[in-house]
Order: sequence, then structure tokens, then C-alpha cells
Amino acid sequence: MTSPGGAIRAVIRREYLQRVRTRSFFASTVGFPLLLLALVAVPAFLTARSAEAGPDLVLVDRTGVLEEAVGLRLLDLGLQVSHGDPAASVEALMEEVVEAGGGTALVLDAETLARGRAVYLSREPPNALRRFGLRHAVAQAALEVWVAEDDRRDELQALVAGGELEVRSLEADEEGELRRATGLALGAAGAFFLYFILLIYGAIVLRSVMEEKMGRIVEIIVSSMRPSELMLGKILGVGAVGLTQLMIWLVLAGSLLAWGLPFVMAHLPETQLLVDPGAILPGPGVFVYFVVSFVLGYFLYSGLFAAVGAMCTTEEEAQQLQIPVVLLVVVPVLFLMPVIEDPGSGMARTLSLVPFFAPILMFARVVVGGAASWEVALSVALMVGALGAVAWVAGRIYRVGILMQGKRPSLGELWRWIRA
Repeated sequence: MTSPGGAIRAVIRREYLQRVRTRSFFASTVGFPLLLLALVAVPAFLTARSAEAGPDLVLVDRTGVLEEAVGLRLLDLGLQVSHGDPAASVEALMEEVVEAGGGTALVLDAETLARGRAVYLSREPPNALRRFGLRHAVAQAALEVWVAEDDRRDELQALVAGGELEVRSLEADEEGELRRATGLALGAAGAFFLYFILLIYGAIVLRSVMEEKMGRIVEIIVSSMRPSELMLGKILGVGAVGLTQLMIWLVLAGSLLAWGLPFVMAHLPETQLLVDPGAILPGPGVFVYFVVSFVLGYFLYSGLFAAVGAMCTTEEEAQQLQIPVVLLVVVPVLFLMPVIEDPGSGMARTLSLVPFFAPILMFARVVVGGAASWEVALSVALMVGALGAVAWVAGRIYRVGILMQGKRPSLGELWRWIRA
């Protein structure tokens, strides 16, 4: 019998190389980010191209006071602005600028000063970002004209920008509205992603155990190593595959954010009114905790899936017995939205400290900024403690069950396996 360390390393190497060399691993590792990139980048690229190829804008100011202020803001949006005749009617502008010249026109009148209402003339309606940019430029200019003689111009700029809300709390850092809104989206997306990869890699462990048991290969393997060493090596090997794939995805995601966001903002200046990169990009601590959540969650659930695989001798039995384990992953997803919307509630704190729920729920709370440092540390400690208990129980079940054939064990037999 080989040394424990050498046997575990051999199993890790076999499980890792057997999977990373497959076409399915390459396809999922590269294809999944490319699919997401296509879903996000293609519409953005087409929008940017249409914006670049868009017609010039003729600014018609009938108020006599808004032309300069609105024109400067339209230039900031990347529009080529020319000035039209204030005496021209809307019908004449539609015929001359839009139909004949293929351009667009923006008409400012008394309603613009009174209510911020302007008339935009074009062949086709503008996209949502262009519409928002035009409305913002007109409204901001109109507000400045109203108080043009006031000395408090800086205060006006702050009000026009939407103001700010300073939040002081005993248990939360200061959060901007945009950062919180983005945190809600990132927290939900990251939690769902953790849910899927924990299920996928846990199922891989279960299937690997089932294949060796049903093929009677395990009887040969355990002649040269202990069952516990085989289980540990299998879990570590599959986990290394998952971690490799996860790190590749994180690097690709970081690269896409670093290169793609400036591209979008350069070609769609309207996004600068909606997006502050410093407010929406998560800090490095979020990525680190994401990896921590995956690693601890994977070891928790892979131990349970390995134990289920050791108890079963058919695919039908495995599908039935894995339901309780799958439910442990599904339950936190059911509570995900209430936890994200109110991360400081008692329910959110309690559920996120449950070791089997923490990889998903505590990560979501961390992203939205609703978890204190001591809660995160306690959650990690509880997951580590639960991991030790799961490893002990799963190891005893695996040791006996991996060599058992025939009907699946009853609860009494499982208890005897654990106590043995």
C-alpha cells in the first residue's frame, strides 16, 4: 500500500487531468464566457455603431436663452450640433431636416423653460440612452437658466445632479444609491452562479463515485489505498478542476470589464450620465470572498454527494437519495431576494449563518454591503466547522458503502456505519 500522501496525490492528478483534457471542459470554460460576451457585446456594439452613424442634430432655440447651455451638453453626448432658424415651424423642420436631409432636430420653446419639455424630430425614435441624455441635457440647462442670476451656482449643480444621501449606521458603511442598486444585481447574479456551480460540481463527484462503484473498479483501487484517501483525492481533484475553471472565468470577466466598459462609455457618452465605473465595479475583496464561498461550499456539498454516491448502486437510487442534498442548495435561493432586499434583517442574518446556506446568502449580503465583518468571519468559521463534521460523517459512510452491493442501506444501517 502506498503512502497516504502519495495515494491522495495520485487520485487528485488522475481526476484533474482526466477532466481538464476533455473537450467538454474546454467548451464550457471558453464557450460560456464567449456566449455571455456575445449576449452583452453584440447589442452594445450595434448600438454604438448606430450612434456613431447617426445623423447630425439641428438645435432650434425659440427661447433665446437655452441655445448655448443645451448645445454644450449635446456636444458632451457626442452629437454634432448645428443651429437652426427659430422661426421655422415643426412641419418645416420635419420636411427640411428629417425627410430631405436625413438628420434630426431638437426644438426648444416656452414649454422647455416651464416644464423641461422639448420636441425631438427624427425618422426613427432614439434609443433609451439617447432619450435619457437629451432629456437630462434639456432639463439641466433649463434649471440653470431659472437661477442664472443666483450666486449659488455650485449648490445648483449639486441639486441638478440629483443630490446625495449620506447614510450613517452603526453596522454599515456609507453606500451610494448607484452602488447599492448595482450591488443588488451583482449579489443576485453571483449567488445564482454559485448555486449552479455547486450543484454541477457536486453532481460530478457523485457521478464519479457511482461510475467506479458500478464498474467494480473501486474494489481494485481500495486494495492499494484507504477508502477515505480515495474520497479525499476525488473531492480535491474535482474541486481543483472547478477552481481552475472559476479562476479562468474571473480573469476573463475582469478583462472584459477593464476593456469593455471604457469602450461602451467612449462610444455611448450617454452612459456617463448613468454609470460611474468606480461605483459599479466590485472591489477585489468581493472576488476573494466569492472564491472562498465556492471552495467552502464545494467541500461541504461534495462530501454529501460523495456519501450519496457510495450508498447507491443504480442511477435511480442516486436520483432519489440526492434530493435532500439538492434541497439544501435550493432553499437559500428561495430566500435570496428577501435577503438581498433587506440584508440587515434578522432573517437574513440568521439564514446567512447557517453553514449550508452561507456560501450563497452570505456572499449576497457581502456584495450589497449588508454584512458586518464579524458576521462574515463567524460564517466562515461555522462553515469550516460544518465541513469537518461532514467530512467525518461522509468518510465513514463512504468507507463502508463504497464496497457494498445490492439494496441501498436503511437509516439504521447508515447509523451503524457512522458509529462503526
